[in-house]
Amino acid sequence: MKTYTFKVVLESDGEGWHVRCPALDHYGAATWGETKEQALDHIQEVIELILEELREEGLPIPDGQAEEVAVSEEPSVTVTL
Repeated sequence: MKTYTFKVVLESDGEGWHVRCPALDHYGAATWGETKEQALDHIQEVIELILEELREEGLPIPDGQAEEVAVSEEPSVTVTL
């Protein structure tokens, strides 16, 4: 098993929170939530689904897009495969 941390971008529009993962934009890694926590939970699910699909198809996780678990002050999502 390997654990990855993906940086995410959170933005409020005054009514909710939009979140995306720049490293996985190509795969549609974007979602939203009514709260910051809900948006982060949703992007976690999206990233997990994308990574599972990449593994099932035998495709690599994009190089340089994920890193071993690291502490970051920026919002991030951690996924273990």
